[in-house]
Amino acid sequence: MKFYQIDFKPVSKSGKCKSNQSLLDCAHQSGPGIVSICGGHGRCGCCKVQILEGAVSEPTESELKVFSPQELGKGWRLACQTYPEGDVELLVPPGSMTTMQRLQIEGLEIAVIPEPLVSSYNVSLPAPSMSDLQADAERILERLKNCNTIDIEVLKKSSPLLRSWNWEAKVFVRGNEVVAIGPQSSRQLGLAVDLGSTKIAAYLMDLESGETLAARGVMNPQFAYGEDIVTRLSLVLEKKGQGRLMQKLVIDELNRLLVELCTEVDAQPDEVVEAVIVGNTAMHHLLLKLPVRQLAYAPYIPAVKGALDIKARDLGLDIAPGAYVHILPNIAGFVGADHVAMLLSTKEIWQKEDLVLAIDIGTNSEVSLIGNGEITSVSCASGPAFEGAEIKDGMRATTGAIERLRISNDVVDYVTIDEAKPVGICGSGILDAIAQLRLAGVVDKSGRMLNNHPRVRDNKDGREFIIVSEEERDGLPAITITQNDVRAIQLAKGALRSGVQVLLDTRNHSSEEIKRVVIAGAFGSYIDVSSAMAIGMLPSLPLNRFEQVGNAAGMGAKLALVSRSKRAEAQEIASRVHYIELAAAPDYAKILVKATNIDEY
Repeated sequence: MKFYQIDFKPVSKSGKCKSNQSLLDCAHQSGPGIVSICGGHGRCGCCKVQILEGAVSEPTESELKVFSPQELGKGWRLACQTYPEGDVELLVPPGSMTTMQRLQIEGLEIAVIPEPLVSSYNVSLPAPSMSDLQADAERILERLKNCNTIDIEVLKKSSPLLRSWNWEAKVFVRGNEVVAIGPQSSRQLGLAVDLGSTKIAAYLMDLESGETLAARGVMNPQFAYGEDIVTRLSLVLEKKGQGRLMQKLVIDELNRLLVELCTEVDAQPDEVVEAVIVGNTAMHHLLLKLPVRQLAYAPYIPAVKGALDIKARDLGLDIAPGAYVHILPNIAGFVGADHVAMLLSTKEIWQKEDLVLAIDIGTNSEVSLIGNGEITSVSCASGPAFEGAEIKDGMRATTGAIERLRISNDVVDYVTIDEAKPVGICGSGILDAIAQLRLAGVVDKSGRMLNNHPRVRDNKDGREFIIVSEEERDGLPAITITQNDVRAIQLAKGALRSGVQVLLDTRNHSSEEIKRVVIAGAFGSYIDVSSAMAIGMLPSLPLNRFEQVGNAAGMGAKLALVSRSKRAEAQEIASRVHYIELAAAPDYAKILVKATNIDEY
């Protein structure tokens, strides 16, 4: 076995790589985060790097499909398919990095009266003496009503701490249990987390006031091992120890986030006395190290659906020693606690009589049709195309990504994130592009790209439409939308729209009866609704019926953290949902075929 030095530019990271390790594996080990949607199987084409110096393995069949001979000649390769044959220096372009994506952490705030599960009490205790030999634990419990136990980890630390505080303390009680003890100056803090498959949003809350003290968003480190859920589950099932790795990646990131949040407000992590975490069912199972085999295969049964209360230390989360993490209930195999949290946060829509469509768009999209207190839900395997994957020049929503686009005659006008030079096109820009191509007559209803525009040209895999030419990029490869890109978006939007149609058919409603469409999620927050309607991804309705609410799942997690009433409400929501498995819906194949057409639906 040989070891080689691998230097990653422009981030100035380096490490030793074994000769049987791909450059992607080496990046996971010691380099920058590199996007790998397909888990390193050479299918998604997202882990593009440029070899600047050094010898590497010959291009694979996967790479020959992704790169032209000219690009290969310039050193462009897929990190997951390339192995070092000596010391290597390589460039990781912005579109291949995982660390710069724009993250959506904010949503519509909802005022709620704080009712935290944890209460705090300032106590002044008499010091022990020869005439007062009461044990320290009983001395504490005697001052508290309806509290009869102290968490063992709290008990281990309380005796020396009480004496150092001169018997003046703040005691934190959850139910009948003391979960933390601190000086009387301690704050009563909580942590709410939206654990998404792409991003993690974390919020530090004051449990007494309900105020959000600090919020941060980061990329979920798991997606370097495969963004779509199926890839991650397959990895866990195929390779021993990968389940522990997936859990550790998330917990380590949460602990790091926690320190940053607390530092921002001059607090300590052990002042966090309660946490709430929401996520889809797969994220839930990986976090809790639950078995996932039954989740990965039909009929996709979760190990548990009900809400859970787990000691934070059992997960490895470094908050107060006896604190709990509350996990909201799941609905089904691919509709999880994050969708429950979304419904919880969206202005009590589930209690209204009007017909409401609630959509959380992502790699896996969850959709609910709500009316007269009834909630019917489906899960749509949209795939990663909305995130820029499986698109020739697709990328994440980071600096230089084209996010808005309009076509006027022969001219393409576009806007990039941070007004930087264009380096690719992200999900919202791709959606705009397909809609504009359809409106301009370049793409027909079936999705076929016509050769009727000066910006259309033939490539080795079919036709493509030039968004930014080589000349406009000073000799760099053109940014284009290909025929295959159109097909990828057709499949993604078709999956989502077919789910909507199944819900409408099941409840005997037409789309015209929908009075409100609530769109949540990072991708959903940035799309042009008009473009989504133009290609038939969303029902054709007046624009004033649509509401883009940002990270509604994160907002729901915050509500459940600060209010026991909202936590009970989440339980009621989950119990009311009727889940439909799309594959079992009558005539689903016909519905899906119609939904893939690029036209208003």
